[in-house]
Amino acid sequence: MAEIAANTVHTYTVMMGGKEITIETGKLAMQAGGAVTIRVGDTMLFCSATMSRNVREGLDFFPLSVDYEEKLYAGGRIPGSFGRREARPSDRAILISRVIDRTLRPLFPNGMRNEVQIILTSFSHDQEHQDDMLGIIAASTAILISDIPWNGPVAGSRIGLIDGELVVNPTISAMLDSSLDLRVSGTVDSINMVECSANEVDEETMLRAMKLAHESMQPVLELQNQIREEIGKEKTEYVEAKIAEEVVSEVSQRVQDDVKRITAETTDRHDRKVAMSELEAAVIAEYEEKNAASLAADPMAAVTSIKDVKAVINNVLKAETRRRIVEEGIRPDGRDTRTIRELSAEIDLIPRVHGSGLFQRGMTQVLTIATLGTPRDSQMLDGLGNNDNKRYMHHYNFPPYSTGETWFLRGPKRREIGHGTLAEYALLPMIPDEKDFPYTIRLVSEVMSSNGSTSMASVCGSTLSLMDAGVPIKNPVAGIAMGLIKEGDGVAVLTDIQGLEDHIGDMDFKVAGTANGITALQMDIKISGLPDEVMEQALAQAHEARQQILAVMQTAIAEPRADLKDDAPRMVTVKIDPEKIGNIIGPGGKTVRGIQDAHKVKIDISEEGLVFIAGADGPSVYLAQDKVRGLTEEAERGQVYTGKITRVEGYGVFVEFLPGKEGLVHVSQLADYRIPSVEAEFSIDDEIMVMVTDIDNQGRVRLSRQAVLEGWTIEEAREKDMGIGSGGGSRGGNRGGDRRGGGNRGGGDRRGGGNRSGGNRRND
Repeated sequence: MAEIAANTVHTYTVMMGGKEITIETGKLAMQAGGAVTIRVGDTMLFCSATMSRNVREGLDFFPLSVDYEEKLYAGGRIPGSFGRREARPSDRAILISRVIDRTLRPLFPNGMRNEVQIILTSFSHDQEHQDDMLGIIAASTAILISDIPWNGPVAGSRIGLIDGELVVNPTISAMLDSSLDLRVSGTVDSINMVECSANEVDEETMLRAMKLAHESMQPVLELQNQIREEIGKEKTEYVEAKIAEEVVSEVSQRVQDDVKRITAETTDRHDRKVAMSELEAAVIAEYEEKNAASLAADPMAAVTSIKDVKAVINNVLKAETRRRIVEEGIRPDGRDTRTIRELSAEIDLIPRVHGSGLFQRGMTQVLTIATLGTPRDSQMLDGLGNNDNKRYMHHYNFPPYSTGETWFLRGPKRREIGHGTLAEYALLPMIPDEKDFPYTIRLVSEVMSSNGSTSMASVCGSTLSLMDAGVPIKNPVAGIAMGLIKEGDGVAVLTDIQGLEDHIGDMDFKVAGTANGITALQMDIKISGLPDEVMEQALAQAHEARQQILAVMQTAIAEPRADLKDDAPRMVTVKIDPEKIGNIIGPGGKTVRGIQDAHKVKIDISEEGLVFIAGADGPSVYLAQDKVRGLTEEAERGQVYTGKITRVEGYGVFVEFLPGKEGLVHVSQLADYRIPSVEAEFSIDDEIMVMVTDIDNQGRVRLSRQAVLEGWTIEEAREKDMGIGSGGGSRGGNRGGDRRGGGNRGGGDRRGGGNRSGGNRRND
């Protein structure tokens, strides 16, 4: 039996952002093309890179797959699914896979058709050190030391903005206080991928952060080159998929003039498609006839591939479109480089939903629907992230009819999850805090029509729907997609790119934000060596476009509605002492179930003592709110309560003003006039408003109805020598009246007119 040779393990370290990164190879996965582990703190990833030996025939794209496998054992957890094993990747895992794919893909050779598979696996996660940028470094190193042809290396870096300072690779806990989460990847020479969420960060700070990110990754890139020189495998030769030169030359000459005429004469997308289809059909017919004649003369004769003919025609169209943009400043639809397509915005389109907004830019049209729910509707997360649930979600759907096509509906693809998350990032800083607006919020963006940058249209539609729903967002948010065409020394930065410009362009740069600053950013670059001034120009044009879009959106709705829609649930919160949660729950949950059944509401209680009460109408919610407060409140001098009379005596009445808490209202304090007979004017179960005027050492409470009727403060009551004790505080204002008279909450009862800030909850 042959002896198995011992593995040769190679370990390398480098500092980045004050943290040591350790890369190790040679121990695991000996049969993979390349394999490494990477570690920072106790967060460790494994990555393999493998290429197939056979070329997939007939493909017109490079078959790269990148998969991040989020193993819950890495965090010491067992999956919560029924099978207790990892199943469908979480959104977080999909997003990490996308970030790595977008970084690696542009650096593979053109024409390569061998399958390449990158698999990353989380081995350990300490909940303190991020793993997404580590994944980029691991994947780059694994490919570098493998036999796979590639033009790397690349590295990734995260930048935070904490206490006004830019920080390289901050920890997860430090990021809780950051107003910026910028993720950048790039080569030695330039940046090639950006992903960002921010809280209204200005353009100048964003540019500084991107430059810092690129500088910070240089030591890691140097280390990767060292690793390649020391242990890298020889790269495998590959067969480049390319079209024969004679076919390129012949077809190009045949269609060049026609393509120039079509692009010059047609600015309408549909008309251009029709004209190009007719040209393509005519050329294909010529080659089919030529192929048939050749085969008739010689059955073994070589023929021209119709697929190659189509590809050359598309390449001619691409080249001519790029030339016109750079040299003449004219885009396919006739716009100049800064003009935005026609904009429109609408709200309140759909009955019964809690909010809806329709945003349209040219032929791109997105309808977003907002739904409000209770805290129990929040999304439970089962992954390695540091959040257990989400109360704000954005989902993006891209149906086939949006592009006039057909395909099977099989759930959201990676692109849809990525676009939805980008729109979610854009709105997240503007979502009100849970204590101020205790609703779970779900947005669904339905792409009705697509011709470029539906993700940014989703941002605009989401803002409209949130404001239509009455969600008090801090500022409206708009988004725009920027493009780039670079031909030699000629550069054109394009505002509001459409589908064709995205396809033929060198950059897709999406920027979302408010009038004050950037909230989300995503960039993919297909070329290397992008100058800083081009990036600066793109951000400046995006800022200009954002202001125009916000102005149009404000014509539809200038600020969030003051009230929720009739079909939206009503919700309030009550902050209680966590030690008194048991008072609300009661034995076996009897008390809380009783409140829910009596008032037709839902009650959720957090461990921190935040009680969420939701119901279909305001009065029911407010009554339940009073009940919860009553179960947890302590009597307070000077505080006004609505209570129920439990006993009537000649010297006064006893009132239950909080559940299980009673006090005496002496006859002298029952009214602002002399009462001849307590029994004649008051009965058991009558509700009256009273002020706590004294609590003695034995816990006995003295109450006054007269103090409420006449609007006294606790000090005024003392001055009138009512015999009450010290303490309390000023209540002020008109508290006169109880449920027998009119007035408001600060001075009325529930039987009369007024409003919630004034009391008549039956008419709220």
